[in-house]
Amino acid sequence: MLPAFPFIPRFPTHAGPHQADENRGDRIASDTLTPNETGKRLRPMATSETIPSPETTDQAFSRQYSTFDVAGFHFGIDVLQVQEVLRRQEMTPAPLAPAVIEGLINLRGQIVTAIDMRRRLGLPPRAGGQTSMNVVVRTEDGAVSLLVDEIGDVVEADSGSFERPPENLDPAISNLVRGIHKLKDKLLLVLDTGQTLDLSGGRGQPAR
Repeated sequence: MLPAFPFIPRFPTHAGPHQADENRGDRIASDTLTPNETGKRLRPMATSETIPSPETTDQAFSRQYSTFDVAGFHFGIDVLQVQEVLRRQEMTPAPLAPAVIEGLINLRGQIVTAIDMRRRLGLPPRAGGQTSMNVVVRTEDGAVSLLVDEIGDVVEADSGSFERPPENLDPAISNLVRGIHKLKDKLLLVLDTGQTLDLSGGRGQPAR
């Protein structure tokens, strides 16, 4: 029987166990950051009617992305989908969850599921001593945290620069990416949060 997650990504019930840190309760307010370190929360996720999709509209518009890095890859999520970003949080294990789920965090009394993005993308584990950070995204089912390596800036990209993922991109990554924007010095991979949170197909490799 699965634990009573406040947010439950879709995943099979036969997934193996995974260990995580002991929970030590709420963290102090100073643990909360925004991508530009102003201390303010980002706006909650808007509806699909207020967030046009670059791949489904010909209308030119710009969009702001909250960015983060995972194993050298630079990802972005629409800022309207990001609730906040956090430093490393203590976790409670979720022993019956898939290996991609690191555990549960207590976010000011709200229990939030944390997904390790390295495992979700099938990437190698973090080096010893390297801690993760949390990108907390808002979904229709509640908040969920994506564990990433580094938090970047909020960047603005024009819809005209949006392209499909390159063919040479690892399928484990491209399957979770809606497209890319070519920035001045790097590629911005636009994360598909819906695909990322859908674990029903057993995608993602445990990177231990």
